[in-house]
Amino acid sequence: MPKATTKAQKKKSVSKTVKTDVTPKKAVRKTKATPLATGTIAPSIEKQEIIAKFQVKQGDTGSPEVQAALLTGRIHKLVQHLKVNPSDNHSRRGLLGIVSKRRRLLNYLGKKDRKRYQEISQKLGLAK
Repeated sequence: MPKATTKAQKKKSVSKTVKTDVTPKKAVRKTKATPLATGTIAPSIEKQEIIAKFQVKQGDTGSPEVQAALLTGRIHKLVQHLKVNPSDNHSRRGLLGIVSKRRRLLNYLGKKDRKRYQEISQKLGLAK
């Protein structure tokens, strides 16, 4: 018959098997890359540049022009992602949502002020 062990004895045996000088695996090390290498800093800088380029007045982030330009930037990134990952249907659905949101914004702007609509369409390189 096996000998009965107490909880304290089990805890000691477990702590002996744990290695304290374990180095991180390659998969873990890859996730600890620099922010520039992973692209986490660049989107905020790109976003600020887009806002500065398309804002109607200083501090403007909510005008239809700025919103449409930001959505266009996101659309371009998703299109590039889908070229690399053609079977990513979740991202494809997100892309369709972003495109329709931009279309609604531009339709609103076209009804509100046709001249601004034509300017932003030309700057963004959109048809119409």
